[in-house]
Amino acid sequence: MIKKQILGLLLGVILQTTSVWAQNKTKYTAVSLDKKVSALVKKMTLEEKIGQLNQYNGFWDVTGPKPQEGKAAKKYEDLKKGYVGSMLNVKGVKDVRALQKIAVEETRLGIPLLFGFDVIHGYKTISPIPLAESASWDLEAIKASAAMAAEEAGAVGINWTFAPMVDVGRDARWGRVMEGAGEDPYLGSLIAKARIEGFQGDFSSNKNILACAKHFAGYAFSEAGRDYNTVDIGEAVLHNIVLPPFKAAVEAGVLSFMNSFNELNGVPATGNPYLQRKILKGDWAFPGFVVSDWGSILEMQNHGYAKDLKQSAEFAINAGSDMDMESYAYIDHLAELVREGKVKESLIDDAAKRILRTKFLLGLFDDPYKYCDEAHEAATVGKSEFQNTVLDMAKKSIVLLKNTNDLLPLQKSGKKIALIGALAADKTSPLGNWRLAADENTAVSLLEGMKTYSGNELTYAQGALVVTEQPKFPFEALVNTTDKSGFQEAIDLAKKADVVVMVLGEHGMQSGEARSRADIGLPGVQQELLEAVYAVNKNIVLVLQNGRPLAIPWADENIPSIVEAWQLGTQSGNAIAQVLYGDYNPSGKLPMTFPRNVGQVPIYYNHKNTGRPYALDPGTVFWSHYNDEKNAPLYPFGFGLSYAKFEYSDMKLSAATFKSNEKIEVSVTVTNSGKVAGKEVVQLYIRDLVATGTRPVLELKGFEMIELQPNESKKVSFTIDEKLLEFYSANNKWETEKGDFKVFVGGNSAQTLQADFQLVQ
Repeated sequence: MIKKQILGLLLGVILQTTSVWAQNKTKYTAVSLDKKVSALVKKMTLEEKIGQLNQYNGFWDVTGPKPQEGKAAKKYEDLKKGYVGSMLNVKGVKDVRALQKIAVEETRLGIPLLFGFDVIHGYKTISPIPLAESASWDLEAIKASAAMAAEEAGAVGINWTFAPMVDVGRDARWGRVMEGAGEDPYLGSLIAKARIEGFQGDFSSNKNILACAKHFAGYAFSEAGRDYNTVDIGEAVLHNIVLPPFKAAVEAGVLSFMNSFNELNGVPATGNPYLQRKILKGDWAFPGFVVSDWGSILEMQNHGYAKDLKQSAEFAINAGSDMDMESYAYIDHLAELVREGKVKESLIDDAAKRILRTKFLLGLFDDPYKYCDEAHEAATVGKSEFQNTVLDMAKKSIVLLKNTNDLLPLQKSGKKIALIGALAADKTSPLGNWRLAADENTAVSLLEGMKTYSGNELTYAQGALVVTEQPKFPFEALVNTTDKSGFQEAIDLAKKADVVVMVLGEHGMQSGEARSRADIGLPGVQQELLEAVYAVNKNIVLVLQNGRPLAIPWADENIPSIVEAWQLGTQSGNAIAQVLYGDYNPSGKLPMTFPRNVGQVPIYYNHKNTGRPYALDPGTVFWSHYNDEKNAPLYPFGFGLSYAKFEYSDMKLSAATFKSNEKIEVSVTVTNSGKVAGKEVVQLYIRDLVATGTRPVLELKGFEMIELQPNESKKVSFTIDEKLLEFYSANNKWETEKGDFKVFVGGNSAQTLQADFQLVQ
């Protein structure tokens, strides 16, 4: 009798659950997506639903035998049972196909896996770091860069990237500013949208992959800029600064979010229902799912918020965290929590439905091997067209910070040029951090890029190492603080040169996750090298390669030309060389403020006024300032020069007052009074002078990139309406308050024309 029951059950399972994905095109085409998902969830056991909430890191070399012991064996058995919903850090069609085959052909329900990977600024072909891309202010180029990364990653089996990071970052000490769009929520929102659209497309092919908006929320506000540290901010900062790029991500159609490691006002983000259930899934009606950051459910114990892993699982799922990345919390404890009544099974259902719905939208139920075409992999990875994309992006990301003696652009012939700095010849550092699949030594170095210009006599000296050995992820970069043995060779070359190009800054592994720095000057002995060379030749072009704003006050005071070249990826050297020689006119603008001194940090343009913003009487000390440093930044947000020269004039408002159902127009005339054509990012800022909650001294509200020929002028106009003036008020809601405003238009946040207007009635 028992045998007959077992056979009957098995037959029922086979008849009922013949691979869901194989039926999808016929059985499910006529029904809605929600019905498809609900029908599938009804077939699932509690353990199978929890399995969809479980994400494991790669654990098995598919060319070898199946794992027999330890965590790898447990993961393998869970995969065979259908208790895994996603894998991460598995790449390459062969490995992905092997794991997907188990999921869809050997489990009871045949549900395909998501395969996630940190495709942050490229896969094999590397674009500039995201902060550098943001300096382009070119949304179409940023979108194209993300689309390229998605195409290359999709070709190797990856269908989900843990990007873009949309955290607004104000503190240059925090290493992960390299991964974001800078300090402004408006610019950050537009860039979030561009990156998501680039990654996801319409999911119609294996060139599109799932994007993930991270880290929700407040991660970049870690105290003292120290990664994983406490975050304590008020509602105004949360809603006006932190959340807008995340909301923009939802509006752009992103289907996954990643929560953050930090606590927010005493509650870890992973277990924070206000963030995840109230705002994200409630107010914003986000239809996708939330994945924890690596081990963040487990880490609620370290925060002192949960007593053990079981309670961590309870808090996380109840708060709205749908998928557990490598904590083993859900797979080990959720079923028991449901049986104990501490977690409603309806919450498990909701989380599973969100994940399954995303898999349907990706097309994995139509074809679970959509991203497993070996011929496509071979034809796509590293293809030559990608080099054009990353070169274009790299050139647009470069910011000219200073050019007082017109050393730039360099003459193309008849000059002796000394190229100095270990980074100038480095073919790995320009790839930056978060390029996990890229091969070492695949970037074009600046030395190589400059050698393509053969008209000058080019010599090279290392000068000094930045790091003592080439660091590998995830290990620390060991900075050279003592070895100056190469100084003399550099000095000797500089004495003979007409122009010195010095490449200084950070190694690519000195920024990124867990790479906070208390001193954000030039690392190690590089400042000494710069001063030693300057002592014998003052005609220096300083090229900075770095992943964060640096404090370089000595260089700003003494060096005639400074180029911010970030970490520009695979085509780094060619991009920089083309800018140095004038074949590309730089147009980048800073997405983050550069401080004079690390003691000013966090420093940002959209700060609040204080009760004492300036000295009431000459010589008085009783106002908000430093006794040993200026309040002003070294280079402000939005700043960037060009080989052209742009002048702003004739600012006009169409009206000085307007009503809530009306609009006004502000216009300026921009003229290129220089000798070459150039691009300029014209920026619009607003200040709300009096409000129920204090407002920033400036807020970016619009920008337009224009290109002008020498002596050409153009009228640039922006529209101001009530929506543009909206903010999260002291009434705890988004609204526009009537009153007096200032409008500013210029080439950066510190140099603008301004006018007054009023919103009435």
